[in-house]
Amino acid sequence: MDDVVTVSAPARLHLGFLDPGGSLGRRFGGIGLALAAPRTTVGIRRAASDTINGASTRRVRDHLERLRGALDLKSAYAISVESAMPAHAGLGSGTQLALALACGLRRLEGLELDPEADAALLGRGNRSGLGVAFVTGGGVAVDGGKGTSDLPPPLIARLAFPETWRVILVMDPRQEGFHGPAELEAFATLPPFAEKDAARICQLVLLRALPGLAEQDLSAFGGAITEIQQMVGAHFASAQGGVFTSGKVAAACEWLAANGAHGIGQSSWGPTGFAFAATDEEAIQLVEGVTQAGLAEDLDLLIVEGRNRGIEISRTASLSRRLGTG
Repeated sequence: MDDVVTVSAPARLHLGFLDPGGSLGRRFGGIGLALAAPRTTVGIRRAASDTINGASTRRVRDHLERLRGALDLKSAYAISVESAMPAHAGLGSGTQLALALACGLRRLEGLELDPEADAALLGRGNRSGLGVAFVTGGGVAVDGGKGTSDLPPPLIARLAFPETWRVILVMDPRQEGFHGPAELEAFATLPPFAEKDAARICQLVLLRALPGLAEQDLSAFGGAITEIQQMVGAHFASAQGGVFTSGKVAAACEWLAANGAHGIGQSSWGPTGFAFAATDEEAIQLVEGVTQAGLAEDLDLLIVEGRNRGIEISRTASLSRRLGTG
């Protein structure tokens, strides 16, 4: 049996676009956070023929064929998606699966990692560079928006997420956010995004959110994220039926905002909502409060840490190599 490479890729929150319409010169731009959970984990080894097990088998097979051609891979592979974050929930599942597979194949075959090129090859990073940013590191990252390059938008800032802060995820497993052709159609029907609003969001990111992180001031960071989310959510409301995709998520997040949580919003097209708390104990109290208020029915509420490291890749030697017979 050949060596096995295992790749663990983090979920991410998309905390908001900087300039969806490109009025300031580069389109989209974004701020996001890597999460400790949920995550996607993929195991890869060489095999006599291709076998794919676990979630998203068709997508994995399509990615494998593209990577095989682009990287001139001669082997067949046994690929196992050992864990997968919820799809189309606003957590970056598609990008992280694609890049986990690409990084695993490169490591198995002794090739240098190139997440930017792989993202472009696999059709990821057309609007956001955050998925690529969380391959190379974690924390809170800002990408500089889409210019003329075919590569994903460049990373322009990264700061660590305070270890004591917690993220409350408010997830509605009965719904999915826009994806595929529906997402493209939604973008096409949106009204223009005002230049003054894009300028305000850039100001909030540069002069409130990032300094708040640097000084571990949750009120400053959370206040900036809430305002960004209100502006971006209002822009997307005509497509998704409101600032939040899920009415149940919206109600739970409104309760959290009224009861001391910070940085309320929805990640990407949702339906996942989020909020921040200063400590684990505070997050537990807030989640218990949502439940006691009767607003958690049909929702999954998770308390997770931020993640200040990127994708993790490990390699396990085959049994023959460990015994010195291979």
